[in-house]
Amino acid sequence: MVILIVFISFISLVILHELGHFFMAKKFGVKVEEFGIGYPPRIFGKKFGETLYSLNLLPFGAFVKIEGEEGGIESARSFAGKPIWQRALILLAGVVSFWLVSIVLLGIVFAIGVPQAISDEIEAVDSMVQIVAIASNSPAEKAGIQVGDIIKELRIKNYELGIDKVKEVQEFIEVNNGQEVVLIIERDKEVFETILVPRVQPPEGEGSMGVGLARTVLIDYPWYVAPIKGIEACWNMTSAIVIGLAQVFGNLIQGKGLPPGAQFVGPLGIGSLMTQAARLGVAYYLQFVAMISIYLAIFNILPIPALDGGKLLFLGIEKIRRKPISQKIEQNITGIFFVLLITLMIWVTIKDVIRLF
Repeated sequence: MVILIVFISFISLVILHELGHFFMAKKFGVKVEEFGIGYPPRIFGKKFGETLYSLNLLPFGAFVKIEGEEGGIESARSFAGKPIWQRALILLAGVVSFWLVSIVLLGIVFAIGVPQAISDEIEAVDSMVQIVAIASNSPAEKAGIQVGDIIKELRIKNYELGIDKVKEVQEFIEVNNGQEVVLIIERDKEVFETILVPRVQPPEGEGSMGVGLARTVLIDYPWYVAPIKGIEACWNMTSAIVIGLAQVFGNLIQGKGLPPGAQFVGPLGIGSLMTQAARLGVAYYLQFVAMISIYLAIFNILPIPALDGGKLLFLGIEKIRRKPISQKIEQNITGIFFVLLITLMIWVTIKDVIRLF
């Protein structure tokens, strides 16, 4: 079910992106020939007005077919026949839709309660200690503990300890290494017990149970404040991502390689991260999807042919030259970069498979 939710979420982002292009094209009177969910071959199609709405076999995204987008047609209703500023807005609408989705999702998170990590020194009501990472082949993994689980209590023999802070877990486990410990766990409102034996000599960096812990609280805001907080969070996330990407590309240009801990991930890796976020709870998952949406917006607006940013680059050149670039040249450049992007995606996906499996 989690995998299905992740898959639907990812596809929904692409559909909403294409809807941005769709609505803006309609607004400027450009003929939209087809709006499709998935990629051909077509399973089903129904025409309303001048637009064919289709459901297609390959469920990897969506597309909008706009008359004259690839050139060759310059009628009053075609993309190519519209002023540069209108064409630019049609392209930007798809990118902006990613940011709008992010703002809406973050607004929902702030309304239902945003999880915030706090230190043990802070006095807080209703704080909880959550599992945020699990080492492979660790006692925690063997005991069936999952990322997102909340440790409510620890018990050994007749002694029971209610848990409110990370250090309470660490101190209890340290004293009882090598002995059977009962953990009272809360998962999706269900409370149950599980047993594990903390390791006396764990691998370096893993700890006796093999888990990462965080003390968290949920902070919510009134409905009229949550959207404002969503906008602020979207801006902060966007700024942080841009700065981070600038540092990554700066290091690569200087031949320093990726920063420690950084790595490229493809659709498979993103899906795995989304699955982990989903196990932490709804708020964590929506936050992560909002972040992915921002990443997609930034990636799409890069001036790379085959992306919306590349098409905007060609429009900028057309504005300066006062005439469009040759359709054949543009198609050839776009084709080359499309092949490069597909090659990069395949390479990253192979690395994802090796890392995950």
